[in-house]
Amino acid sequence: MSVEVEAKAVLDEVGKVVVGRQRSLRLALAAILAGGHVLLEDVPGLGKTLIARSLAQALRLDFRRLQCTPDLLPSDVTGSFLYDPSDRDFTFRPGPIFTGLLLADEINRTPPKTQSALLEAMQERQVTVEGTTFPLARPFHVLATANPIEYEGTYPLPEAQLDRFLLRLDIGYPPPDEEVEVLRRRIARQQEETEVPPVLAENRLAELQQELEQTTVDDDVLRYCVDLAVATRKHPAVEVGASPRGAQALTLVSRALATMDGRSYVLPEDVKECAVPALAHRLTLRPETWTSGVTGVEIVTELLGQVPGPPSS
Repeated sequence: MSVEVEAKAVLDEVGKVVVGRQRSLRLALAAILAGGHVLLEDVPGLGKTLIARSLAQALRLDFRRLQCTPDLLPSDVTGSFLYDPSDRDFTFRPGPIFTGLLLADEINRTPPKTQSALLEAMQERQVTVEGTTFPLARPFHVLATANPIEYEGTYPLPEAQLDRFLLRLDIGYPPPDEEVEVLRRRIARQQEETEVPPVLAENRLAELQQELEQTTVDDDVLRYCVDLAVATRKHPAVEVGASPRGAQALTLVSRALATMDGRSYVLPEDVKECAVPALAHRLTLRPETWTSGVTGVEIVTELLGQVPGPPSS
């Protein structure tokens, strides 16, 4: 089967459990296909955990959930060496990060030292404990959640660490009809737990990620990605704009979106579809901008209307 067919099958199965949220699911799947990590940032109770677990089940990935708390230690994430009396030696006990898809729930509630251990593993795909390096599973993805409206007892991720997430997605409240459907489905299944059958074959996700490398991106589209990133650096409301990693995120995710739509080439529309979740969280706003209520989402949306796209052929 093609990437298009299998991606649609994954979204269809997850959609049977997660009501609505088609845009968020599509972008989250695109980020995973592109090999990246996703930050789901919104208020509690909107289905962020359900999205992560359902995607893991459909993609046939081992899934573990890490509840981030203020007393969480780096060793609680990576694992540690414990003394084994039977062997009279220290044995490494892997932490929850040794999985296919890790849900780091409320990542902004754990101290910076623990955040750094998690984010280092996200970047390097390995952990080092007491001088010994252990490679992580491939594929390995993190879906982290954060509550943006609470500040007491939290440790907001600095911009340099936010930059490690390929996309940041806002879930948003569902329309009333979808909320009614959530309640209807809960009553119909007569239990709280949900289950999504595996869609992909064993190790198929890694093959799909490799197939994405064959999707071409014209120089005009590459220039458009760079122009958008450069425009964020020149915006008067922005203190620090998107780095070259931001332009790379646009390219990677737009390539995944194109492949999911059955194309072997990227269109400017693919770039526009992922521009806000790929760039908005990479902007450091000026203090006067932040206090006025202007957000990175609004700035990127504004730039999409100002930066000219590639000339039509």
